[in-house]
Amino acid sequence: MRLHDLGPAKGAGKKRRRIARGNSGRGGTYAGRGRKGQKARAGGGKAPYFEGGQLPFVRRLPFKRGFKNIFRVEYTPVGVAVLDERFDDGDTVTPEALVDAGVLRHVDEPYKVLAGGEITKALTVQAPRFSGAARADIEAAGGSCSDLADDYRRAGMGRSHRRHR
Repeated sequence: MRLHDLGPAKGAGKKRRRIARGNSGRGGTYAGRGRKGQKARAGGGKAPYFEGGQLPFVRRLPFKRGFKNIFRVEYTPVGVAVLDERFDDGDTVTPEALVDAGVLRHVDEPYKVLAGGEITKALTVQAPRFSGAARADIEAAGGSCSDLADDYRRAGMGRSHRRHR
């Protein structure tokens, strides 16, 4: 077998249709374009958004500035005052405890502890995120802060879209 012997399998190679090459072949005379009219001319046709003269849909919509990040993760804010009123002195605040206290809806809900109000009890708080002021308030009240894994993602967000650290 030589290079010139190679080719597609029998019946696999299909010749393209040669239209507008005279009346002896297929596709002569009007070459599949019908008779006269805009679509029969070279370069004829309408723009994709053309709607017969009425204002196109794209132009009817209001201007939308900027963009919406579809991979944004919303964190539920949890104030230190809420922790102070819902937990006793010396308690450990975990996602499960926050669900039981009615602060969060789900155990896997992303949340951030913020410094909203006063905290007087010494609590051990576990959270994926703390604001700097909240961490300082909790530690000033005699409590401690420990960080949980902060790898929350939107549903359907693939591994390639995760934030690289």
